[in-house]
Amino acid sequence: MQLPERVFFTGVPGSRWSSISQKLSELDGMNNSDWSKEREYAHGKFSGHKGAYFGKKMEYEDHLYPGYIDSAWKEPGGCKIVKSHDWALKLDNVKNKFPDDWIMLVYRPDVSSYAWWFEAGGFSIEYPNYSAYNDHIGMQHAIAEQNNCILKFAHKHNLTWNYFNSSWIEHNFNQTLSVEKSWPDILVTILK
Repeated sequence: MQLPERVFFTGVPGSRWSSISQKLSELDGMNNSDWSKEREYAHGKFSGHKGAYFGKKMEYEDHLYPGYIDSAWKEPGGCKIVKSHDWALKLDNVKNKFPDDWIMLVYRPDVSSYAWWFEAGGFSIEYPNYSAYNDHIGMQHAIAEQNNCILKFAHKHNLTWNYFNSSWIEHNFNQTLSVEKSWPDILVTILK
């Protein structure tokens, strides 16, 4: 199975979507040249965030122009995981502008997501920048809105939700990759 040029990747803050994207970055054919020390945030023993993030007030805005998006990577080629919470709000636009790329969605309930985001540092998280959410009420509202959009898009396209594990990766990416931990409240799906 040939990987696309990009996988547009979205999940709400605290959905653990970043750790899932990092696991997928281990697949053969992935381009991780967007990773740098400046684009990294660790939370205790967890890897936290790595690579470019797109969205309001982040290093890269959520603009849907191929040249702009690809400028976050130092090297061409390979499959790029293009991460943004804000893709959740414009999934139809992503699908229309990038019909040959894939869209991956991560779902975790609102309260669990907010609690993990807060535990991981909340507004003290150094990368990426969460200031666009203004305050904790704004973050809770955004999580609910983004999750709602994710679920509606998945329903509209009749996508099947599953747990993120080795068999899901093998089925969807045709590669073997060991997943050490799967969470009972986190589901993933992909539109190809």
